[in-house]
Amino acid sequence: MKNKFTRRQFINHSLKGSIFLGASGSYLLIKGCSGKKDIDLIISGGVIYDGLGNPGQDLDIAIKAGKIFMIGKNIDKDKAKNVIEAEGLVVSPGFIDAHTHTDVELIANPKAESHIRQGITTEISGNCGSSPFPIADEVLNEWKKRLKDEFEIEPDWIDINGFFQRLEGQGIALNYATHVGHGNIRGKVVGFNDVPASEMQIAEMKHIVEEYIKAGALGLSTGLEYSPGSYAETKEIIELCNSVSKLNGIYATHMRDEGDHLLEAIDEAINIARTANISLQIAHFKASYPGNWWKMNDAIVMVEKAAGEGIDIMIDRYPYIAASTGLDFFFPMWAKQGTNKDFIARLKDPELDEQLRSYSSQQEKKIGSWDKILLSSIFSEKNKIFEGMNIIEASARTGKDPYDFMRDLLIEEENRVNMIEFIMDEDNLKRILVHPLSVVGSDGSAVAPYGILHQGKPHPRYYGTFPRILGKYVRDENVLTMEQAIQKMTSRTAKKFGLSNRGQIKEDYFADLVVFNPNTVIDRATWEDPHQYPAGIEYVIVNGEIVIKEGEHTGKLPGKILKKIVLE
Repeated sequence: MKNKFTRRQFINHSLKGSIFLGASGSYLLIKGCSGKKDIDLIISGGVIYDGLGNPGQDLDIAIKAGKIFMIGKNIDKDKAKNVIEAEGLVVSPGFIDAHTHTDVELIANPKAESHIRQGITTEISGNCGSSPFPIADEVLNEWKKRLKDEFEIEPDWIDINGFFQRLEGQGIALNYATHVGHGNIRGKVVGFNDVPASEMQIAEMKHIVEEYIKAGALGLSTGLEYSPGSYAETKEIIELCNSVSKLNGIYATHMRDEGDHLLEAIDEAINIARTANISLQIAHFKASYPGNWWKMNDAIVMVEKAAGEGIDIMIDRYPYIAASTGLDFFFPMWAKQGTNKDFIARLKDPELDEQLRSYSSQQEKKIGSWDKILLSSIFSEKNKIFEGMNIIEASARTGKDPYDFMRDLLIEEENRVNMIEFIMDEDNLKRILVHPLSVVGSDGSAVAPYGILHQGKPHPRYYGTFPRILGKYVRDENVLTMEQAIQKMTSRTAKKFGLSNRGQIKEDYFADLVVFNPNTVIDRATWEDPHQYPAGIEYVIVNGEIVIKEGEHTGKLPGKILKKIVLE
């Protein structure tokens, strides 16, 4: 006679490693199920990592109504409508990307190709002070034109509710959560010039922050190295974070500097978190430029000390030594005040040429040489020939010196030029990846090797972040164990951002799962040819639906908008 146990008894014991089996070695009874195929999906024969840092176990998973229904050995596959045979494969909670810039890309292509195929089932977007809401009246027309030109999108929203409605109306392949960008809020209330916010303006910004978090934003993000966020004084950020903290939100920051003034920027971020009593997430933690690599030890000590004081602090990082941003990064903040047209006008002004040229020269000295900078994305067809070239190669092609080439290209492209810069150290990267306070964030967007999102030569992190961790830094170099890496990609991030019932393989948790081959998983995106999907990601399941099946997209769009719940 078969032994009989309730679902809860079976799962609790199996997770502890004490598996209750019937006389034949199989579990027969599923509580609440008849002899019909009442289970939607069974993943059979895989090595399950629960996301909590525990070693893998040979267990099966049963999924019903979008959630994990049962975990155990030899679950009766005849009860399931679908079965994934996972022998020799790893089964993990779906990866949660702690730092992305995916937003309008989900409207242009809701399949989220470059991210879902990495095993990412949830995105945390709205980072670096930038979100697709709110939109300032001053730049509304320019913003609409850009979305139409670059993404073939007709925007019909100006706030967070409108954007959520647009996504929900069409469906998305993965789960989406977002912060609200401080740059957007400041642009709307204060404008785009280097001026302090008045008390009245700060009050208005605080009202917007509270309104957006109550509408579902996870918290406030800043981009203090970018205009207009860079124009904000520390006390302004503290005031806004006071409002975020009251609603138990997150403060996610691209700090004011990641190079020459790295330690001062970390001190500012920690001071903001301490004063406002807010949970702090430091974005893409790094020490930029060779002259600053030595600072990483001090930077880590500062973060550890803050954690020791009780500050809820975490850092995120992608597994590459190159960063990526706009080419205008090599021009001073004062030149970027106002609108994009104002910036272009300053580039054209001969009276400002000497100042701009001098600033650019100082940046080159920090980098070492302009050959460390690759042009990754250029808007016009005329200039796309320069994509993939470094600045020295591209400028030589035109017969101009590097500064004149960059200035003229930004003018001609109306500042629609992106770059990749090789400015980081591999040993520092490994120290960050293994640190217990770090999680994984791609700092990329969901793009595709076809259609409107097949543009330029983006940073390989767009396609390869999570498989690169598993292949290069777990399997090949033993920097992390499998259980450590998976924990950083799942439960730690879920806990930090308050994503309830996600990030673990556990009864009644949402069935966001990834099934991958530990022997073949790896990134395939390169600097020369980044539009390549990774290898080894066999299945990706979002809310119980198979989105990636045997490495191919099924076209299903079961993702949800994950909104912060604020208790009034």
